This record gives sequence, C-alpha cells and structure tokens, in this order.
Amino acid sequence: MSRTKPPRWLRWTLTGVAAALVALTFGITTAQADLSLGPHEATYSVTADDALVADLGPLGTVVADSPLPLTLGVRITVHEIPADLSAVDTASFDALVADLDGYLQFFDTPQQTVRTAAWALIWDAVRGAATAAVLLVAAGFGLRALLGPARRRELGRTLAPRTGKIAGGVLVAVLVTATVTASAGPEDRAALPASPVFEGTALEGARITGRLAGVIDTYSGQLVETYQANEVFYAGARERLNEAWDARAAQQEEAQEAAPGPTGSASATPDGTDYVTFLLVSDLHCNTGMTPLIRDLADRLGPDVMLNAGDTTINGTSVESVCVDSFASAVPDGVPFVVSDGNHDSRLTTATELANRQIVLDGDVVEVEGVRILGDRDPLETRIGGGTVMAREETPEEAGDRLRDVACDAAGEPGLGGFTAEDRVDLLLVHQPAVGDAALESGCVPFQVSGHMHKRIGPDVVGYGVRYVNASTGGATKGNTSVGPLRDSSEMTVLRFDPERRQFVDWQLVEVTKEGEAVVGERQPMPPAVPLPDEVPGDDVGGVLSGIGSSPSPSARDN
Repeated sequence: MSRTKPPRWLRWTLTGVAAALVALTFGITTAQADLSLGPHEATYSVTADDALVADLGPLGTVVADSPLPLTLGVRITVHEIPADLSAVDTASFDALVADLDGYLQFFDTPQQTVRTAAWALIWDAVRGAATAAVLLVAAGFGLRALLGPARRRELGRTLAPRTGKIAGGVLVAVLVTATVTASAGPEDRAALPASPVFEGTALEGARITGRLAGVIDTYSGQLVETYQANEVFYAGARERLNEAWDARAAQQEEAQEAAPGPTGSASATPDGTDYVTFLLVSDLHCNTGMTPLIRDLADRLGPDVMLNAGDTTINGTSVESVCVDSFASAVPDGVPFVVSDGNHDSRLTTATELANRQIVLDGDVVEVEGVRILGDRDPLETRIGGGTVMAREETPEEAGDRLRDVACDAAGEPGLGGFTAEDRVDLLLVHQPAVGDAALESGCVPFQVSGHMHKRIGPDVVGYGVRYVNASTGGATKGNTSVGPLRDSSEMTVLRFDPERRQFVDWQLVEVTKEGEAVVGERQPMPPAVPLPDEVPGDDVGGVLSGIGSSPSPSARDN
C-alpha cells in the first residue's frame, strides 16, 4: 500500500515553520546585551532557567524571579568586581561603598533597568533570528543547487511521505537543544531562602549566595535605611509638588477668567494666539528619584516642548544610560525633548538620548513647534576624579563665537531698520552660560537658557538679549552628585513663548526643597531686552554685525 504524498503547499508550510522555529530559537537563546547593573558594566543573556541570576563573580550571586515570559530567564554577568576579593571585611566593603550612588540609582528605578535590558534583549533576539533565517534560506538554496534537479526529485519522492514526522522531530530537537544550551548551570534555587534584607523593596524575594550574603547580612541596615529614606523622601515630595501645582493652576485659572480678553485660555496671547509652553530641566546628574516628579509636572502642565540644559549624567559612562532612559520616560508621548549636552555628559550619553528620539543640538538651528532653537554640546568634559579636559578642538569662547556666527547667518543680512524679531533665532540653548555671551551681545539671539551653575541666575539682560540660568533639577550642589534625598533645592522652570511677537514673555519657577516641600511660583514677566539699533546706514549694511555687539548700553553691561 503506497503512502499518500502530502500536497506541495503543506510540505513548504511545514518546512517554513520548522526553519522559523530554528531561527527564532537561535535568536532568543543567543540574545545578549552589554548594559549596566548599578555602577557596573554587565552583560545580559537569555537562559531557560526561569530566573534572573546576577553573577557577581567571587562575591556570589543574586537570584530573583525572571521578568521574561514563558520559562525564559536572564543571566547578568557583572564586570569590574576584583577576582582577588578573597574575604568579606571592612576594607572590601568600603571599596564597594564608593559605588553606593550607583547602587542607589538602580534601587531608585530597577524597573527602568529591567525595561531597558528587556528591549535590548528583544532587539538582539530579532537580529539573531533574522540572521539565522537568512543563513538557512541561503543554505537551502545552496543545497538545492548542489543536488541538481534529478537528485531533488528522488529525495522528494523518498521524504515527502514523512514530512510530518520530520517537522515534529525538528521541533523536538529545537526545544531540547534550546533547553540544554540556554541553561547556564541552574542551581537548586528552591534550597536558597529568600533574603529578608530586600523585604519591602523592588527586589523582595531575591536569594543570595556566596560571600555577598555575608556583606548583605553585615551591612544591610545601612543600605536598606538609605533606600527607604530615599523612597519616603521622594514619595512625600511628589505628593506636595502635585498639591502645590494644582493650587497654583487653580489660582491662575481664576485670574484668567476674571481678566478681560478674547479668550479664557491660560496659554493665550492678548490677540488670542496660543503661547508655546516649555518645561525646562537641567543638571539632573543621574538623580532618577526626580523622574516621577518631572513626569507628574509634565502631565499636569502639558508642555509643547521640553528642554534639557545638560549634565544629565555624572560621568557620561555607559552604565549611566539607564539614567537617560529614566528621564526620557518622564516626557509625555509626542512632546519634543530638546537637549544641549553638558560637560558631565559624553558621546555615549548623546547616543542614548538619540535612541530615545530626543533632539540633541549639534550646532545647527532646528525648528520645534514653530520656535527656532540653536545650541550645541559643551566644548568641555568633566569627569569625577579626572578633572576637566577639552572635548573638541575649540575653547568655550571659540564655541561661543561659532554659535554667534550661525545665529547671525540664520538672521540674514539686516535691512535699513536693523534686525527684526522675525529674522533672529528665538532661543539659544547651551549648557555653560558664558558660551552664549557673544551671541547675546551680537544682537542675533534675543534669549538664552543654560544650566551648569547649580543655582538660578536671572533672567537678566546681557548685551541685546536676555539670559536665564536654571538651577539643578537633580538638587546637586556645586561639585557634588545628587543621588539620594535632595542635597539642595531642585528647580524646574516653565517658559512661555509668544509666536506672534517672537519672544519669551514670562517664566514660572517650580521648586522642591531639600526638606521635601514644594513651591510653585507666580508667572514673572521677562525683562525687556535692549532695543536693537533703530537705523543702519545704507552704505554700512555689511558692518552691522560687528557694530551691534560692540557697544551695548551701560545697563546691559552691568547685568
């Protein structure tokens, strides 16, 4: 009795499914990503152990429930822990305490670390599966060409009746291979008691092995108390910030309704045109404890654009990418986030910002929500313990001159009445305030926003423009980092821009104090800038650029 030959479409379908399973299994089981865990660089890889295992080398492991679906797990191999660490003592712990800020960043937002790692592993799995699929297809066509038509027909007659068995065998082989190869030596986790140290934290239920257990048992009180104090502080500050903003918003709405005008909108110009609203942050310095507060304020304000005046990180390292990801999560969907990287950021910081679809200024004018913005990364780089060095082949003064020239070129040739508001760049966003001196004094830029000083300055008239310096949103004091409860007040600023008059009209300070209190100030009008020259002689049009910036009024100089 002859066997029935399956239809051609079924054979091809089963072959395709088997090939897809092989490719997908290869992609998933070989997926890995180089990211961070706390202050350490780490490699994440997928396993079939249904657990998250952080391998801390000679210190032991931390084992917790896997965040991945099905029976997939994650193994985290942490780098930089000395292999010769042979004893748990005060000296070895002191070496680890130096990284306490980094560990606290992880405790602040462990879900952000997990989310970043999960997406990185997913994308690597997709790339691996796609690569495997291409190789399988190429191998299939290569084998087909080598066999030739006659041999293919002979094999087809022999194998076609067994298509179902072959496909099933491939599936079983794939599953068995995946289970064996993806597992990295599963331990008897049921025999490990959950550490009571992590109760009430995001790592509750984690189990610890090796010498690390001794460290945790001995010094856990200090670490957990720090974590808990951090949680209590920011939860309370968040609640008070929301209350303060809602109270001020209600007052502003009442005042707007009582005031005469063509519209009741709180963001409208006198002629009924809507303002463009900005929310400004700066000098976050990896204080991810502020992320929920920034998110709440952004949700309540509903800004058209968010600005970051730089120093998102502390040292611009790869392990601080999780900080950039955390702050990016505070930006409402669809709202542009414009960044001018600071001296504590790096090219790695920039790459993470771009991956989060942020607009990173690079020396060109960009138009965002109808506002023309110019800026660039800081020409200097500062590293804790390493000092400050030149990051590019120009000094801050030379960078300022270059930005001035870009702004003046964008404004075009002035006419007999000088530059007009419609000609100029609307906003210069640079990290260090002094970098904007030349542009403000040229008359080609009417308004500048910066950070860097860790204290609010202005808004003040400088040259023919106005400059505002935002204090640290991370609450960092000068020369110190900002992880943990605030060491100084955290400040964010709401700015409003009139698109008809092409000028910023007012600013509003939002402050969270180091005691955890919140203050939302009233809107303050921007000081008037020094008027541009009323007349430019017709035969001296070409020299107006140097003439405008050469003699600002005495009052402008004093400010």
